[in-house]
Order: sequence, then structure tokens, then C-alpha cells
Amino acid sequence: MPEYMIAFNDEWVDEHTTDQLREKSIASKAVLDEMKAAGVFVYANGGIDASTALFSVEADDGEAVFTDGPYVETKEHIGGFTVIDVADDEAARYWAGKVAVCLDWPQEVHRFPNEYSWDD
Repeated sequence: MPEYMIAFNDEWVDEHTTDQLREKSIASKAVLDEMKAAGVFVYANGGIDASTALFSVEADDGEAVFTDGPYVETKEHIGGFTVIDVADDEAARYWAGKVAVCLDWPQEVHRFPNEYSWDD
């Protein structure tokens, strides 16, 4: 089965109070528990923003060049994501919809192939 990443961009979400974030956390935990019970949950993390970037790395003449923190030019940052392992796009839509509704934040879904072969 393919894996899907359900993610939101930190820039898509307005500022929230601590109480609002706590409420969102409780709501999203319920959906994650439902995913676990259904056997589709792989991994999730919702505490990501620009402040969590430790370093950036890029290639320069075949060498890795590291820079502390995110790129200055970066305008968008992933805010959180959930990875699920489901049978098809329709199942991914179902779970992404549940996440979007419980958080009241837009979500984006990416499908990952179940095999990493570029020879096909």
C-alpha cells in the first residue's frame, strides 16, 4: 500500500493562543487514535515551524555546505504532518478530511510510492 503525507504549511494558519492550540491538540489526538485503531497510522508531528530548523544543507561542487537555521529566503514552513499507510487515494482523502476538519486548517496530501525504484 502507498504511504501518504497529510501536511499543513505553518503560513496557512493564523496565530493561536495557548488554549486554542491545546484544544487543537486534543482534537487531533482523537483522530490520530482513530488512525491507530484502524491500522493506518505511521507517524505524526505537529510542532514544526521555522524555529525548529537546525540547519540547511546544499551541494556546492560536490561538497555538502551547511548553514545554521533555515534559508533566509524561505517563506513557507511545514507546520506539521501525519504519515498514513492506506490502500488508495480515496482512503487518504477520508483521513485528510478528518484532519482538516478537526484542526480547521487546510491540508495538503502527498502520495509516496511503496517502492523506491526509478528503473521502471
